[in-house]
Amino acid sequence: MKKLILQFILFSSIIFAQQGSWNYDENYIPIDYPKEFQFLAYFINQGVANNVYATNDLLKGQTVGRLFGGNTTSTGQNTAYFEQRLIPFFIYQPKLLNGRALLRMAFEIDWTWGDASYGAGGNFGSALSADQVNLQTQNIELELIPFKNFAINLGLQRLYDTPYNPYRTFASTMLKTGYRLMFWGSDAVGISARYDWDYKRIKAGFYQLYENNINQNDDVTLWELNFEMDITKEWRQGFTAYYLYDRANGEGGVSILGQGLNSNLAPYNGVYRFPLGADPYQADIIWLGTFGNYNPEFQLGQWSVNGFFMTNLGEIRTEVNNEYKKAADVFGYSANLRAGYKYGQTPEDNVMLDMFYASGDENNLDDKEYSGVITGNQWGSPGAIMIGHGAYLLYPHGNVVNRYVAAVSDLSNMGLGQIGGTINLSHSFIPHKLSAKVGAAFAQSLVEPAAGGKTIGTEINGMVGFKPAVFMDIELHAAYLMLGNFYDSSLVNGGVTLKPANPYTVFVVLKWLMF
Repeated sequence: MKKLILQFILFSSIIFAQQGSWNYDENYIPIDYPKEFQFLAYFINQGVANNVYATNDLLKGQTVGRLFGGNTTSTGQNTAYFEQRLIPFFIYQPKLLNGRALLRMAFEIDWTWGDASYGAGGNFGSALSADQVNLQTQNIELELIPFKNFAINLGLQRLYDTPYNPYRTFASTMLKTGYRLMFWGSDAVGISARYDWDYKRIKAGFYQLYENNINQNDDVTLWELNFEMDITKEWRQGFTAYYLYDRANGEGGVSILGQGLNSNLAPYNGVYRFPLGADPYQADIIWLGTFGNYNPEFQLGQWSVNGFFMTNLGEIRTEVNNEYKKAADVFGYSANLRAGYKYGQTPEDNVMLDMFYASGDENNLDDKEYSGVITGNQWGSPGAIMIGHGAYLLYPHGNVVNRYVAAVSDLSNMGLGQIGGTINLSHSFIPHKLSAKVGAAFAQSLVEPAAGGKTIGTEINGMVGFKPAVFMDIELHAAYLMLGNFYDSSLVNGGVTLKPANPYTVFVVLKWLMF
C-alpha cells in the first residue's frame, strides 16, 4: 500500500513538471492579487428546552449518536440550557504564488454555558472565570492549484461523500446533492485531488483513518473515486467507489470506545455491532453507488428531484488457530429520493418530500452474511451525518453544539434497516427576510427487535426564521416525537421495561456566517 502512495505522489509530481506550472512568467502581473490573509467564522448560540438527557454524569451533556443507545441518552426529565460554538477559519494565500497555493486552518470552540473553568479539554470552558484550554483542531490542510481546474488538498481535511470541493461549496449544496454526507461526513488526514472540466468533474482520494502502531499492519485506510457529469443544464449524474482497508481490530478510535466493526463505538453511534468477540479480524469493505441531481436548489425551475442508490460489499475474516477465515460476507444497499416543488418567488416557498431506505439484517450473522448498511459511523463519532431533511428528533438535526442525538442517528438503524422520510412545507412571508416551515417525519424498522414492533416513531415540527442581516439568522424551532412500538423492546429503549417518554425539543438560535 505504501508503494501505491509513493506512486501516486510520483505521478502527481510528473504532472506538475509537464505543465511547468511552477515556472512563472516574471513579467506576468495579475489584475487583482488574492488577499494574503483571510478570516471566516461560523458562530452559533442557542437556548434549548427539552426532555432528552444523558444518564451518565461523566458525559456532562456531551452526547453523540442514537437516542437510548450506548451514549446513555434517555427521556423524561425536563432540561434547559444554553450552548455556544465558534468555528474560525484562517486562510493564508501568499501573493508570491499568484493564488496557486493556500493554507487553511479550521478550529472549534464549544461549550455549554457555565460548564467548567480552569481546566483542559474540548467542549468546556464557560463557567465563572473561564480560563479553559479548549481549542480543538478541525483542519490543517494545503490546497495546491498547479494548473487551471486541477486542485490537490493535502493534510487534515474535510472527508465528504461529494465530488465538490467542500471549502468552495456551500454546506446547503452538499446536504442536497450526492450522498448528502450520509456515508462520509467528517474530517480525516490524507490527500485528495480533483479536476473540473466544463461539464464534468472527478475526485480521487486516499485517507489514513487510523495509523495506530507505525511498525505494525494495524491501519484503517480509505480510498475514494468520485465522478460527476452534466447530462443537461438541470441534471447531473454521478458514480462513486470507496474501498476501506481495516486491520486495526478496533485499536485506536474515540476514547475508550475504540472504533471498527466490533467496538463499543457501534452502539454509541447507533450502527450495527458485529458479534466478532475479542478475536482479531480483518475487513475489506467496498461502496459502489450512483447519484442524480435535477435542479436540487431550485435555481433553474420549479421542480427538484435528486437521490442516490448505494451498495456496500465486502468480506470480514476472523483469526482461528493463527489463520484468518471468513466470518461474514457483506451485502447491503440503501436509497434516497428527494423531490420538491417551488410554488412561490423564493427557494423558501416550497414543499419537499424526502424518503430513505436501508436494507437490514435479521439473523445476527447466523447465515454468515451481513445484509445491512455500513457508514463512516463505524469508525468515527460522527463519521457520517444524516442531516438536511428537516427532522429534529426522529433523524438528527444540524443545529447542535454538544448534543447530536436522534432516534435514527445512522442510515443503517443499528443494522436493522429502515424505511422512512420527511415532508416539509416552507413559506417566505417577506422574501429573504421572514420565513417559516412546518414538517412531519415517519420511520419504520425493517426488522423487529425482540419484544418490539417495527414502528420507530412519528414526528411533527415547525420553525420560524428571521434574517436581520446578510448570513445572519434568528430562528425558533420546535419538534415532538411520538415513539412507536419499536421501543417496547428493552434491547433498543435503553434497557427499561416500559416505553420511554416521548421526546420534545424547543430552541431559539442565533447563527452568523462571517466573511
